[in-house]
Amino acid sequence: MSRRKGSGFSSASTAEQVTEGIDATALTAIVTGATSGIGVETARVLAMRGVHVIMGVRNLVTAKDVKEGILKEIPTAKLDYMELDLSSVTSVRNFASNFISSGLPLNILVNNAGIYGTPFTLSENNIELQFATNHIGHFLLTNLLLDTMKKTTHESKREGRIVNVASCAYRLSYRGGIRFDKINDESSYSKFCAYAQSKLA
Repeated sequence: MSRRKGSGFSSASTAEQVTEGIDATALTAIVTGATSGIGVETARVLAMRGVHVIMGVRNLVTAKDVKEGILKEIPTAKLDYMELDLSSVTSVRNFASNFISSGLPLNILVNNAGIYGTPFTLSENNIELQFATNHIGHFLLTNLLLDTMKKTTHESKREGRIVNVASCAYRLSYRGGIRFDKINDESSYSKFCAYAQSKLA
């Protein structure tokens, strides 16, 4: 049983319960990894509350299906999707450039996408894949979009929010924390410790 905190919510509370009564029709959000799990539910509930949601996704076909599913439930939902592979610096830069070029405001950035427990693999930028995807990609994306969020905050007089979805698995990282000097060391690689390291980051 989860204990309720001062807010009245607990780890058992749903996104719908937490956002009940909120009208967010003036807001725009980017949700990465919005084709499964937490990402889909985040996109769905934000759209339910009126947010214009941009889904940053690797698979455009799956994104189309997710969008159609949400629209069946919430016909008034404002949803779009754009290609985003967080393991690729080029893809992250292209996504940010395309979003900025759209002229849309940015009130909320939910850095959710991630991969888990992969065999040792290097990204196209020669960074261990879980670290590249779960940390570096989101770090770069946030920095590229920060000026847009600041501009939106200034013009709307409403503070923006950046949410980095973590995991309690961060506690299971390599001994000593993030091994910056051994990110790409295949000989000592543990797929689970590497995941935990990326969430600690």
